[in-house]
Amino acid sequence: MTVNAPAAADPALGGPSAAELDPLWSHPLVVRMTRLAQRLRQEDAQHPWVLDTGIVIIAFVLFCLPDLVRGDSGPRELAGTFSPLPLAGMLALQAGLILPLLWRRRAPFLAFGVIAVVLLIQWSQSAWLRADIALLIALYSLTLHGRLRSLLAAAGIVAVVLTVVAIRVSAVMSAAEGLFFLVCAVTAATALGLAVRIRRSQLAGLRERAARLEVERDQRIKLAAAGERTRVAREMHDIVGHNLSVMITLADGGAYAAGATPDRAAEALGLIAETGRQALGELRRMLGALREQQDAPQFSPQPSIADIDSLCRRTRAAGPAIIYRTTGDVDAMDRGIQLTAYRIVQEALTNTLKHAGPKTQAEVWLNIAEHQLQIRVQDSGPPTGRTRPERSIGEGHGLVGMKERAAMYGGSVLAGPLPGGGWTLQAELELDPPTDSPEGDR
Repeated sequence: MTVNAPAAADPALGGPSAAELDPLWSHPLVVRMTRLAQRLRQEDAQHPWVLDTGIVIIAFVLFCLPDLVRGDSGPRELAGTFSPLPLAGMLALQAGLILPLLWRRRAPFLAFGVIAVVLLIQWSQSAWLRADIALLIALYSLTLHGRLRSLLAAAGIVAVVLTVVAIRVSAVMSAAEGLFFLVCAVTAATALGLAVRIRRSQLAGLRERAARLEVERDQRIKLAAAGERTRVAREMHDIVGHNLSVMITLADGGAYAAGATPDRAAEALGLIAETGRQALGELRRMLGALREQQDAPQFSPQPSIADIDSLCRRTRAAGPAIIYRTTGDVDAMDRGIQLTAYRIVQEALTNTLKHAGPKTQAEVWLNIAEHQLQIRVQDSGPPTGRTRPERSIGEGHGLVGMKERAAMYGGSVLAGPLPGGGWTLQAELELDPPTDSPEGDR
């Protein structure tokens, strides 16, 4: 039987290759032999009877033909101890010893038992046959393919056979010497079968582990892709949602002022164009990072806290009166936290413009307190006499996106109506974020 070479580990799974473990496995001769063994195993899996038949033919040529040609009664040292067999009897015993090897893998214990019985019959007739080696082949096959419980019964059968053989050869050597050599042969066959069986079990375990790791790797890739899709969707929502809200409000105001004050309408159109160009630039930057390009894509910095001032200025152009103030050195924070703070303020101002309208007043306040960044965006609500659209706390993609962003930095987001009218949003972000946060510099 062929012992499998160590399976080469998959570098994608983080394991060393076989050549790294032992340079012997990278030798051309070993590589060719390994490939030949793999092809033989594949052929054996498709045509198992070919190998079994080949084993029988080889055993017949090596151990049966010499007895048939010479017709002797064993080695010269045993002359007189054993009597020659007639040709028909010799063929019958050889067939009983060799032919059961045909099913040595399908029914190993049965093949071993039949060979042991034939061998006992042969030795009881004081006959010597080289084909007795079939018992060791059957014992090896039983150890390799059979149930381990059957080895106990096989041990009893082997003990009986060895006792009979030792008694027969005691005429020329001591029984102890005969038993020693016989036990060594039986032990070698059993040990070889156990070694190959353990090795195959180990290789099967390695293959199963490799398959499991491949499945886990595919699952991690799918989870990473799903997470990236979520991140892109969140970025698209923040960019498109805010800029479209500003553009719609400016367009409504420009349409209202077109008849009375054409200059204000032209100014509104200019602001709409500026806001649209900025939104288009952000979308191109984000989508450019997703495209597969041969050349390295040109990246521009993601928005930071320094860009909140211009964000408030663009939002003021749509109508709301916005007061923006900061406390502490907010520009020295991690770029990922700054991007998160910018997106939270952007979404909050978008909701203010969408729900409170252009005639509201809003306040944006960023404060560093100990190890936290506190963000508060508060508006006064729509003008008196105008009904504010209903907001549902915890619903909507915008608020969900803000909570997801804050959660990546160990923070939280709370939003709700004020007692005297208006709406407030409060967020807290930890200034010591996880090192694997995905919102870092780009």
